[in-house]
Amino acid sequence: MGEVEPGPAGPLEPPEPPEAPASRRPGGIRVLKRNMKRNGSRNCLNRRSRFGSRERDWLREDVKRGCVYLYGADTTTATTTTTTSSSSSSSSSSSDLHLVLCTVETPASEICAGEGRESLYLQLHGDLVRRLEPTERPLQIVYDYLSRLGFDDPVRIQEEATNPDLSCMIRFYGEKPCHMDHLDRILLSGIYSVRKGKTQLHKWAERLVVLCGTCLIVSSVKDCQTGKMHILPLVGGKIEEVKRRQYSLAFSSAGAQAQTYHVSFETLAEYQRWQRQASKVVSQRISTVDLSCYSLEEVPEHLFYSQDITYLNLRHNFMQLERPGGLDTLYKFSQLKGLNLSHNKLGLFPILLCEISTLTELNLSCNGFYDLPSQIGNLLNLQTLCLDGNFLTTLPEELGNLQQLSSLGISFNNFSQIPEVYEKLTMLDRVVMAGNCLEVLNLGVLNRMNHIKHVDLRMNHLKTMLIENLEGNKHITHVDLRDNQLTDLDLSSLCSLEQLHCERNQLRELTLSGFSLRTLYASSNKLTAVNVYPVPSLLTSLDLSRNLLECVPDWACEAKKIEVLDVSYNLLTEVPVRILSSLSLRKLMLGHNHVQNLPTLVEHIPLEVLDLQHNALTRLPDTLFSKALNKLNKLEQLEELNLSGNKLKTIPTTIANCKRLHTLVAHSNNISIFPEILQLPQIQFVDLSCNDLTEILIPEALPATLQDLDLTGNTNLVLEHKTLDIFSHITTLKIDQKPLPTTDSTVTSTFWSHGLAEMTGQRNKLCVSALAMDNFAEGVGAVYGMFDGDRNEELPRLLQCTMADVLLEEVQQSTNDTVFMANTFLVSHRKLGMAGQKLGSSALLCYIRPDTVDPASSFSLTVANVGTCQAVLCRGGKPVPLSKVFSLEQDPEEAQRVKDQKAIITEDNKVNGVTCCTRMLGCTYLYPWILPKPHISSTPLTIQDELLILGNKALWEHLSYTEAVNAVRHVQDPLAAAKKLCTLAQSYGCQDNVGAMVVYLNIGEEGCTCEMNGLTLPGPVGFASTTTIKDAPKPATPSSSSGIASEFSSEMSTSEVSSEVGSTASDEHNAGGLDAALLPRPERRCSLHPTPTSGLFQRQPSCATFSSNQSDNGLDSDDDQPVEGVITNGSKVEVEVDIHCCRGRDLENSPPLIESSPTPCSEEHARGSCFGIRRQNSVNSGILLPMSKDRMELQKSPSTSCLYGKKLSNGSIVPLEDSLNLIEVATEVPKRKTGYFAAPTQMEPEDQFVVPRDLEEEVKEQMKQHQDSRLEPEPLEEDRTEPPEEFDTAL
Repeated sequence: MGEVEPGPAGPLEPPEPPEAPASRRPGGIRVLKRNMKRNGSRNCLNRRSRFGSRERDWLREDVKRGCVYLYGADTTTATTTTTTSSSSSSSSSSSDLHLVLCTVETPASEICAGEGRESLYLQLHGDLVRRLEPTERPLQIVYDYLSRLGFDDPVRIQEEATNPDLSCMIRFYGEKPCHMDHLDRILLSGIYSVRKGKTQLHKWAERLVVLCGTCLIVSSVKDCQTGKMHILPLVGGKIEEVKRRQYSLAFSSAGAQAQTYHVSFETLAEYQRWQRQASKVVSQRISTVDLSCYSLEEVPEHLFYSQDITYLNLRHNFMQLERPGGLDTLYKFSQLKGLNLSHNKLGLFPILLCEISTLTELNLSCNGFYDLPSQIGNLLNLQTLCLDGNFLTTLPEELGNLQQLSSLGISFNNFSQIPEVYEKLTMLDRVVMAGNCLEVLNLGVLNRMNHIKHVDLRMNHLKTMLIENLEGNKHITHVDLRDNQLTDLDLSSLCSLEQLHCERNQLRELTLSGFSLRTLYASSNKLTAVNVYPVPSLLTSLDLSRNLLECVPDWACEAKKIEVLDVSYNLLTEVPVRILSSLSLRKLMLGHNHVQNLPTLVEHIPLEVLDLQHNALTRLPDTLFSKALNKLNKLEQLEELNLSGNKLKTIPTTIANCKRLHTLVAHSNNISIFPEILQLPQIQFVDLSCNDLTEILIPEALPATLQDLDLTGNTNLVLEHKTLDIFSHITTLKIDQKPLPTTDSTVTSTFWSHGLAEMTGQRNKLCVSALAMDNFAEGVGAVYGMFDGDRNEELPRLLQCTMADVLLEEVQQSTNDTVFMANTFLVSHRKLGMAGQKLGSSALLCYIRPDTVDPASSFSLTVANVGTCQAVLCRGGKPVPLSKVFSLEQDPEEAQRVKDQKAIITEDNKVNGVTCCTRMLGCTYLYPWILPKPHISSTPLTIQDELLILGNKALWEHLSYTEAVNAVRHVQDPLAAAKKLCTLAQSYGCQDNVGAMVVYLNIGEEGCTCEMNGLTLPGPVGFASTTTIKDAPKPATPSSSSGIASEFSSEMSTSEVSSEVGSTASDEHNAGGLDAALLPRPERRCSLHPTPTSGLFQRQPSCATFSSNQSDNGLDSDDDQPVEGVITNGSKVEVEVDIHCCRGRDLENSPPLIESSPTPCSEEHARGSCFGIRRQNSVNSGILLPMSKDRMELQKSPSTSCLYGKKLSNGSIVPLEDSLNLIEVATEVPKRKTGYFAAPTQMEPEDQFVVPRDLEEEVKEQMKQHQDSRLEPEPLEEDRTEPPEEFDTAL
């Protein structure tokens, strides 16, 4: 910027070394003229538009330098179909693209001078085109645009500004582009043969013909536009084809003295263009001209011939004031009643508009006004005035002169109080001030406005309420206070209140008057009490969901006309009998409470919908569906019944009395008997998935109305072929697929695996896509993504195909996870091209990679998202949300940002009525309200991380984080887990597209970065182990000499070490075990192995299953007495033991085992642990007592490999057990030749050394040898040799 002086600049050859041209040329810009080819599919430039290395070198010297792509004017003609005699007019584009090198200080005037042009034009998102002011700086505009998108690094901003793909979002023109389709709608003109009148008395003559606005304009002289013009009004007239002359049309006006002009066109294309546009005009009944969204700066000159115009729409243009057809000339329309000038960025109120006395409707919203002139009081006929989306803080007193004003919109301005001028505007019946800055609700001000009935104060900053006196207000009937910050609300003084909206506040208590109350919506608060007095006799709808209510208010039970009651997501424990006895209630929502039982019905009630999902119901009253005293069924009119998520075992057989029932949802119960619903004549949807069904009693003929039957998740249900044939006519039948026959589990070496499920619901297309790459970036990471386009399927598909490639490029440029993830989203946003201009998509991306920042971690997970897709990590069985929902309802900060930028938020909480999301990929036309900058979070993965769930908006709307995690934790197949989540969402009422991805994480020892030999750590439950057994033999059929295997489970804490071990007992030696490796004291611990803080490991109960060929109870045949606590079943024995790992302690601190003699220990365990055996009830219990000296060194069990079905030397096969528990063994258990089961336990002072009687002599001999060996000097480490020991025990 400093090296280049501003001045005129002309075309420049590809520059010499950068400083040379600058020194020779005083101009501050450089222009590279190149003819560029366009990418037809995206209307963006291809790679050949990039400049060379010398230009890049010049840019790199200063980040304030850059380039601007300057496009020529595009003239696109409409494509039409012609006859064989005329060729079709294809869309043609001519663009002389200039690359202008400049700085952020270079103004548009300087570029125009160098290019020889009058003005530069800016186009955003392929939409409107506006003229740049001479002082505006194009490159600074580009840099500011990229910065607001989310780019932070100046170098990266400079690089992105040079990318030609950016032209789909921001583009500069040297001339204003003209599109024929737009020109046709504004004005059609040409010299054609014209004949006046219906008869042939007049001759054909060439005249200038113009179709503009509501009139057909014919000049009196050829080529004359300033002489006498003949005006033919077309509104209400007709247009006909002249059959006697080719390509001719007859234009006729309306009325008794209608005139007619015949116009003959030269080509079919012209004929069709004129016929299409004229047909729109004649079809109108009111003289309306719509010139919105045409980038107009002034009104077309010929439009002033249409003096019958009553409504003129100039919305979304760039209208100027002082121009020949500017706003100051609109007073020429003498009959103009309605004028729309919204979204024109006027900045200043056009005062001359106040001279159009005929105006009854004026829309000036979103123009950046800070004040209004006093002359606005001259519009005495004005009835509707819209000033939304400006910066107004006050209204002039002269506005009170408009006594006919019946509608005044001042939403999304900066008002801090209700303007006093409302008191003078007696024709107004509404105060519409949503999205302002009110902090106090002053009821005294409203009391003085007797004409106001509706008050809309949603999305303000209301915190308190002010009551000046106790005088009642009898005129306000509707109040909307949604999305504020109120904690207590007392509107009991509003005696005539009929409807109240107060959702999404922080209300704890609500007090209302019930005289006229008809509807109350108070969901998503913290209500513990709702007081309404007197009892609202007119109340029809009550919504108190998502609060903290412990009981249904008494006044609600006494309401005689209530039809809809929603108290779901509260703390209810019982349902009042009076509610179920209501003779008016038709819809009752009691889901997600703590209801344990239902009261018994006595009378017939007209209930149509009953929702009891997610309560604690164990049974339903037997008489719930039976007949009442009046011989009518108690729930005769019941149509929908939802009992999901309870503890029901049966559904009463009397449900067959509900003849109108068409939907039964009883998902996730304990139902074992299929309810008698297949005889109901109108039954359509039945969901009995995830129950305990065993059989189905099917009638001879199923009802023809049955469309959907879900029986998945019933593991004991077996359907015969005959049953399946009967079900074959059902449109949707969901049953569990039979598992394919597979061999024993094979060991994999992957850290993660995924499953994906997508369901369309009741829509005819799937707008959800997913990205899953288990091996990403040469196999050192993984990428998973979820994309939800809501109503479009194009953008999710594009993101699915491109986002992984973009991430790979960004990862190579930066190691900072926040930087490369943010840039991945922003670049993907740019690469959407023209498809992303009008369409948008939520996006979620999860990247797992080796942690390069923290050497103590193995893998890190980086999650980025925009929109409503979310990711949840299951850590230790608990859900950990990793993403953020960018919506107006759930993110107050984003809602405030959108409000500050003066977006219009509609009553359904959507930005400009389009989307509830505040950050998305795409939807560039909603910039700057909708941005693509993502929320990013990173977390190191540990062994406690079990799985990762990715889901779109529909999934998380119907499932909580905890429920989703609990539902799939113990499902072994990730694909089955993903399908289960989608099925759950659908069973809870999801009718939209739903997508779920479950990623099983198996972060084990192979990801360890400790300076030690890793233990074999177990992965999460149901995951494949990451330990690889080389050359593992294929599993074979077990022989009569069976081996022993066990699986154990434990969680690793700061004082625990997890491992997998197997137990083998045979009468031969195990020659194929793993080599025992001692673990030295670690110098560095990773997240998988935290440094122990205590010397003792906690006792953990576990269960092991063993089998032996020696005896029925797993012991030697000498021990015939059964062991207490040991359950025998054939050759298998289940033993409940406590497993405890003890760190080494000094021998003198160990409790004595036997008073007479010490416990013998081999030399191998002299430095480690020694174990003693005690007898229980004269039977060997197999408990080992650990002893240690200075330091304990852990060893791997030689029998670990038997967990994987390894064949032993005795011919037995150890199968992979299905147990979910793992015994945690950290020391090598000494194996004796006695065949007893031995397991380590916690050493207690009262433990004694107990041996079998027949082995007492042998034990004494070994103990004596051990005592003698302790007296001998210990050999040096390098001279010590330890012969291999052979043992034949369970461990």
